[in-house]
Amino acid sequence: MTKPPRKKTQPLLGDTEAPLRSRARKPRDPKQPILPFDPMPARVEPCLALLVSKPPKGPEWAYEVKWDGYRLAIHVEPHRVRVITRGGHDWTHRFPSIAKAAADLGGTMILDGEAVVLDEEGRSDFGALQQALGGRGGKRNAGVAMFLAFDLLYFDGHDLRKMDLHERRHMLETVIPHDADGAVRLSESIEADGDELFASACEHGLEGLVAKRLDAPYRSGRLGDWLKIKCVQSDSFFIVGYEPSVAALGGIGRLLLAAYQGNDLVYVGGVGTGFKERDTIRLRRDLDKIKTAKPTVDLKRKGAVWVQPTLIAEIEYRAWTHDGKLRHASYKGLREKQDNAAVYQMGSQRR
Repeated sequence: MTKPPRKKTQPLLGDTEAPLRSRARKPRDPKQPILPFDPMPARVEPCLALLVSKPPKGPEWAYEVKWDGYRLAIHVEPHRVRVITRGGHDWTHRFPSIAKAAADLGGTMILDGEAVVLDEEGRSDFGALQQALGGRGGKRNAGVAMFLAFDLLYFDGHDLRKMDLHERRHMLETVIPHDADGAVRLSESIEADGDELFASACEHGLEGLVAKRLDAPYRSGRLGDWLKIKCVQSDSFFIVGYEPSVAALGGIGRLLLAAYQGNDLVYVGGVGTGFKERDTIRLRRDLDKIKTAKPTVDLKRKGAVWVQPTLIAEIEYRAWTHDGKLRHASYKGLREKQDNAAVYQMGSQRR
């Protein structure tokens, strides 16, 4: 005896051709709070590293390479990416490859990090970055630049700044893998003996280290949660004049430099090395546009050409003399106004 045919069964979730819909079990209680997402900040003032003479010790500290480039924040949103300088200026157009790589990450986020150009040894080269951008005020796109991310401040609707650094780093490493090799990469965080790591960094020709407290939230300003330890000193100074030379590149024999002492400017010496011919010709042209009859510092120098203190030079040096002058100074390039570079304040070498 044959069995009767079974009734045709319906798919478990109903007609697969029709869209699935659900109904609330009961109306929402109007007294029940709605948990909103955190709005993405339009801009976050960066956390800055305080200069110290030696690495801190203890398990609460992690270390990173101190990169020599431009500090940037990348704001990634569903339909746009913004690349923001430390001074709050939009430089998306100057770093198109970085913006494209950040957009490919998807989601919404704010990444904190540094734009750099690396040399053949993997060290950041500030002069090469300046050349890639076409010099100070240049219009070139820095396609060879990459962004090394070291913090995640906002992610998928949540402001992370109150979280500890080790928690933010964990989330950052889920967004950017360790083996990423595009225009957006991860700046490695290292937990090690600070003295040994610093000695190794200097031996390999790096600028230095940044030490960060793993248990600290993200706080804007220079509050001591992040510390920088430099192998070779590098700081920003005003150019207040130059000594012309018919034999030197661009006709500049020596730049005359100044730093802040309180609200005043004081002369801190000169620099006559580190120049590249094309950059120096452009620098001479820029300086001659801002000539002034009197020096803005207390200095008499026969034959010097004085200029208004508007151009900021990044200077590498070995030490200070007892009377407050730079020793073994070398010119690295001009800082961009939009970078909001902090001109050196006398007395900070003792901090």
